[in-house]
Amino acid sequence: MHTLSVGTYTIPLPEEATPIKGGFILKAAQVRLPLPFQPPEYYRHGWQSWTLAGWVDPARRLPPLKPRILNPMQTDPLSVNDARPNGSWVGAVSTPEGQTLLLGALSLETHVALDNGSLLGWSEGTEAEWLVASGDEIDVFARYADLLGQRFGRGRVQSAPRVWCSWYSLYREINEKRILKALNGLGDLPFDVFQVDDGWQKGIGEWEANEKFPSGMDGLAQKIRAAGRTPGLWLAPLLVVPSSDLYRQHGDWLLRDEEGRPVPAGHNWGEPLYALDTTHPAALEWLASLMKKVRAWGYDYLKLDFLYAGALPGKRYQDMPREAAYRHGLSILREAMGDAYFLTCGAPIVPSIGLCDGLRVGADVDQIWDRRLETQILDNYAVPSARNAIRNTINRLWLAPLLHTDPDVVYFRSYNNSLTTEQKRLLQDLALITNFKATSDLPVWLTTEERAELKAFLETNPQVKRLGRARFWVDGREVDFSQAIELPDPKSPLEHLKSALIGPLTSLPLVLQINDWLGKRAMEQTLRDRPAE
Repeated sequence: MHTLSVGTYTIPLPEEATPIKGGFILKAAQVRLPLPFQPPEYYRHGWQSWTLAGWVDPARRLPPLKPRILNPMQTDPLSVNDARPNGSWVGAVSTPEGQTLLLGALSLETHVALDNGSLLGWSEGTEAEWLVASGDEIDVFARYADLLGQRFGRGRVQSAPRVWCSWYSLYREINEKRILKALNGLGDLPFDVFQVDDGWQKGIGEWEANEKFPSGMDGLAQKIRAAGRTPGLWLAPLLVVPSSDLYRQHGDWLLRDEEGRPVPAGHNWGEPLYALDTTHPAALEWLASLMKKVRAWGYDYLKLDFLYAGALPGKRYQDMPREAAYRHGLSILREAMGDAYFLTCGAPIVPSIGLCDGLRVGADVDQIWDRRLETQILDNYAVPSARNAIRNTINRLWLAPLLHTDPDVVYFRSYNNSLTTEQKRLLQDLALITNFKATSDLPVWLTTEERAELKAFLETNPQVKRLGRARFWVDGREVDFSQAIELPDPKSPLEHLKSALIGPLTSLPLVLQINDWLGKRAMEQTLRDRPAE
């Protein structure tokens, strides 16, 4: 029998384990590693970009996140009710002395949990391949990343571009006039990419310019390029909504359950979301044609969002494991878009490796540090906030050798922003560490000093050294994210009561529509207070 040393402890392994440098490879549908110690921490790795990733107290139960109606778009629906510390593809525990034991899958459709004193890994299908490794935390995750790169590949582009995008200032309230105002206002700010986000399209599934863009998306791309920037565009091509012609005319392209009903993919844009079946030949042909059309318009930077939809459980045209089906669809998109920079978002992590250049590795940021109602009362760490974005990004930096880890945008503006100077600086430092620099600050919202700080940020190329899990040297100064990545304190009895009362209400479509309406009104007020045009 083989054994693996974890500090002063010994873990028994099956006889068929294959020794490699720094660990062992196992092939099995299920792997159970009995732990001879009580782990003080468990590394919980979320399924997709927005799902919680971080080190947690194994004794702390994390209830299913709410609203329940959003579960398909925020976490893995297969594990949302699993009360054990668990995650997708990889899990790890720390010893009382600070060493790390990692169990990581080198196959898709796999999970890891802390189960009755053991580290347990299992596959949704048959046999899977696993790495078992021990040692320093940073080192064992580096070994895992290297093996993932050998299995799935790496991104093609050496350096990430510097990006301005419209989302975190204008959200869906974009039009051609506002976009061009922002483009022209950038002046000498050294952005490589100017990316148009959600709000340009006729609808989800109807990827043509709406009436707010009279020059068309090709005309807009020409103007962006004439200003010296690479045109970038946001799309969510794997989603379908009931109001779209795509839904009405091609219902056979949808992912369905065993009873033939469309598989729910969440709720947004005021209506339920559904998913395309990425094994359906006609749907794949449509996706490839869409990418070629967007490239022909002139967009060389593509951010594809809500990609989790392609990997939801369901019955597909071709019988194929769900993450393999997602990866098949992603490969079609990748091939059709040619040499465009490909940023994935809301994306299952491991199945995206090797097919994208950049990957959003955390929740959306926001000009709010923490949304206490959602994180504390509703147990939802996938909602937009600066703290949720930082937590996931820090805990996924081990992916950096494989692709560009996108921490989302940073803020320099003080207008319409509740973040403190220190909180904005943490976001900025995280972007320097990942070397993925992006912002949505409208030029007209920046003071002269803020504009100068943004320019210096875009031009700097600091020396970065990692000192530990959350500590870094950045050009000779120490940056510590430790407090930012901690989970909130466990709920009090009163907060448990609030959760029980409020939680069910948050999944009501009417409540979601009211929230959407309130957000739109708030955005309109912001633009009235300090117009963007």
